[in-house]
This record gives sequence, C-alpha cells and structure tokens, in this order.
Amino acid sequence: MTAQFGSTFAIRLLVLSAVFGLSAASGLPTITADQSLPTASTRAVYVANVNSIIHPVSAEYMIQTLDVADQAGAALVVFTLTTPGGLVDSTRDIVTRMLAAKTPVAMFVTPPGARAASAGFILTIAADVAAMSPGTHIGAAHPVTGGGEKMDETTSKKAAADLAAYVRTLAAGRRRNVAFAEAAIHESRAFTEQEALGASPPLIDLVATDVADLLRKLHGREVRRFDGTLSRVDTAGATLVLIEMSARQRILSAIAHPNIAFMLLSLGILGLTVELWSPGAILPGVAGALSLLLAFFALQLLPVNYAGLLLIGLGVLMLILEIKVTSYGLLTAGGGVSLVFGAMILMDAPEPELRLSPRFVLPVVVSLVGISAFLVRLAVIAQRQRPVAGASSMIGAVGDAVTPVRPGAHGQVKVRGEIWRATSSEPIAPGSRVVVTDLEGLTLSVRQA
Repeated sequence: MTAQFGSTFAIRLLVLSAVFGLSAASGLPTITADQSLPTASTRAVYVANVNSIIHPVSAEYMIQTLDVADQAGAALVVFTLTTPGGLVDSTRDIVTRMLAAKTPVAMFVTPPGARAASAGFILTIAADVAAMSPGTHIGAAHPVTGGGEKMDETTSKKAAADLAAYVRTLAAGRRRNVAFAEAAIHESRAFTEQEALGASPPLIDLVATDVADLLRKLHGREVRRFDGTLSRVDTAGATLVLIEMSARQRILSAIAHPNIAFMLLSLGILGLTVELWSPGAILPGVAGALSLLLAFFALQLLPVNYAGLLLIGLGVLMLILEIKVTSYGLLTAGGGVSLVFGAMILMDAPEPELRLSPRFVLPVVVSLVGISAFLVRLAVIAQRQRPVAGASSMIGAVGDAVTPVRPGAHGQVKVRGEIWRATSSEPIAPGSRVVVTDLEGLTLSVRQA
C-alpha cells in the first residue's frame, strides 16, 4: 500500500474554488465535521464523502464525523469512498475509531467506476457494512514506503506480513473472506463488486446503485459489530445529513496533490529567488515563504523521492549562479534540464494519481526558467549600463577642444559644459571633437573623436 493517493487535478481545483461555497445542491442538511447537531427526535443517517488522500487531514475528517454521529445518536454513518490508497498510520487511526464507534458504519465504494485500493481496501474490510456500486473494485494493498522508494526484500516481507496480519484480524472479526483479504496484501489482488460479493465467505455485504438504494437494502438488517454484538439497522424515515469537511480541512486536503505541491514548491523557490536578487522587495519573499511552507506540508503527505528534490535544488542554484557567473546561458539551460528531471522523479509511486503530470510540469518549468532568464537579463543590462555619476561616468564622454592639446603639454577641453585640463598622446587642434579616455585627479586624458 502506498503512503498516500491523490484524486484528479481537476477535482482538486474545484475543491479549492469552492472552499467557502455551499455543497448543498443535493438539498440535504449540511454541517461540517467539526460541528455537531443537537439530538433530534427523528432518526438521522450521516453521509460523508471521502474523495481525498487518506492522510491525517482526511483521517481527522472521518473521525470527527464518527464523533458527531455518536453524539447525536445517529442510526448509521455512510462513508462514500473513492481512493487509490493512503497512509498506513492514518488508516489505522480511522479503523481504531471506527471499531469503537457506537454508530454502525457503512463503507460504500461509489460511484460506478470508482475504486477503493490500498488503504481504501482496509477501510472497506473494517467497516460494519461493506458495500460497492456496480462497476467498482477494491484491493491491491501491498505496502510500499512512505517515501516512495523501493524496499529491500527483508523489509518488504516484514511490512507485508505485518499488514497482512492486521487485515486478517479485521476480516475475521467481520466474518469476511480472510484468504481473499490476505491475497490483496501479498499478491496485490483486486476484486470487482461481483467477485467480492460472490466469494465464499464474501468480502462485502451487498451491492447498491446509490446511497438511497443502500439504505433501502440495509433497513431492518442485523449488523454484527466487531465485538460480536448484533445491531439492527433502522433507516425508515431517516433524515439524511451530509457531513462536509471544514474550510481548513478542504484547503489542506486540496493542496495534498502532486501537481499542486509542485506548483507551490516552484512558486516558493521563485519568490525567494526574486527576493535574493532584489533585497527589500518583501512581497516576493513573503509569498515565497508561505508557498514553501504549504509545499512542505503537502510533500510530507506524498511519496517523495529525495533525489528529485536535490535535482530541483541544483536547478535553482544554477539559475541563481547565472547572474554571478558568465556562462553564456549554459547555467540557465542546465538549471532548466535539472528542474525538469527533478520534477519527473519527484513523486515516486506506482499509482498514476501520485505522479506529476508532464503536461503540468513542463509549462511550470518553462515559466520558471523564462522568468529567471528575464531577471538575469535585466541584471546583466543593468551591469553593462554606463555610470551616470562619479569619476567613472566621465570615461567615454565627448567634448570639444578649447585650446590646442599636444603630447607632453596640457590644454583645455570642454566636456559636459565644464572646462577641464587635458592631455593627449596625439596633437589635437582647437574646436576638434574629443573623447575622454581616462581621468586622473582633475586632468582628463583625451583622444580625437
């Protein structure tokens, strides 16, 4: 099982754009996971949509949902689940709270076409009710490290054995197919809804088209809790209450996506680079520091290859050195190549959802290199500009000879409206145009223009 998973980039952007909006288009009563409803006389079924990385943020959301449901005496909690994986530690936290919940918990893999792989498979097996929609699948939960790097054979066997024992315990406690559950760990097997339901004993309890169909099929059904007690589910006339993530949880969950994390990392590096080139600008430094902090938060939740980070750092160093070292663009080109390769190997995971998209990386890197090259060009132009004040500003100035200027003798020239004493290595007639070649004290060295 990977350290985490990500939903599509488009979904993440929609989440960001709707952070402070209402998602009650369904017409359901809506609260956030950190709020609570007063105990009502009518029975309530709490529904929470989990379509994000199984990491500390989503774990907090799910645990708070269970807390709210227990507080309100809900009839059932339904988690609609779509995920290709997650952190093992966060998964264990959710399962521990789920097993201790007073309210029966249904894990529903939906909509059609969704999957609950890796951490999602464990959550499904651990729930009081495991349900799937047609066209969904679960499984493939073999562990990998949180950093995305490959394990050695011994470590891999230990991790797989530990996770397999955990899944066997959950499957046996729920009276589900232990052999299939273990095969999902050791053999990375995945199962369709028909394979999971048709197994003997089954991996899941039922197949439903949507939440309403699920509640109809669950009404009056006896659910065996993990401690062996039986609980009858009564959903007749129940009020559906949609539990949403809080604004803070939405933002933190949305940035935990490889593309957004890379964008924040790039913006942070660019902001600090601009601040180093132009000390006192303040805004680029502040924006860069904030972007880097958010990027580091996201990267700790993603399977990061640290070689990729080093290559990105090397690329940034080359871009900074371009302003100090005359390389005729070689450092800029090398920095761009280093950034591209670093970005491509930054996320090291088997799941496509956890990798950076080349269609996203290339425009970001090209923009970063372009902006850096533009800033370097401005700096080079500024360095090549002639001084406009001081003694060095006189070099190259053009004037007129007022008196004859001969070798070994002093004459007078008029430069910038002032009369200067001048010497020359060649004879210069009065009225001739002269160019200043040197300045020593108050005496100019000139030559005929």
